[in-house]
Amino acid sequence: MLLKEDMAMRTTLDFSPLSRSSVGFDHVFDLLDAASRLAPTDNWPPYDILRVGDNQYRIVMSVAGFAPEEITVTHEPHLLVVRGEKPGEDKAEYLYRGIAGRNFDRRFQLADHVTVTGANLANGLLAVDLVRELPEQMKPHRIEIHQADTLPPIEDRERAEGGKHAA
Repeated sequence: MLLKEDMAMRTTLDFSPLSRSSVGFDHVFDLLDAASRLAPTDNWPPYDILRVGDNQYRIVMSVAGFAPEEITVTHEPHLLVVRGEKPGEDKAEYLYRGIAGRNFDRRFQLADHVTVTGANLANGLLAVDLVRELPEQMKPHRIEIHQADTLPPIEDRERAEGGKHAA
């Protein structure tokens, strides 16, 4: 019998059927393909992702023992990086250590037009707020339909639009 890890490593996903019936989703298929090849990651620190509104999200991470100056939150294009770094080495002699205080580097892939609006640390929980703001030109809008006796030739349409489709 195969172990779950063996089955996951041997499984390959074929997105070509989806590609045939969609336009402009190449980056999504690339992300899915890359995610299917990733090795299992460290699950520390634990976190939750919440939807708090139509286009608002919050990532809450358990960062007990970290002070605000030991945590950095960086927003890069399509990527949120949360990093925790403890200065120096803890010299205490622990009889039992159940509170993980090790450095971490957690990365979150962000969709288009998602921005970070703030971060707060309270009671050992780091909350990072995000919002997805679509530009006005990307919001749905109604297309006016003109009555015509015949369809204009394609090159006339291109000329009327300033030649933006011309090769």
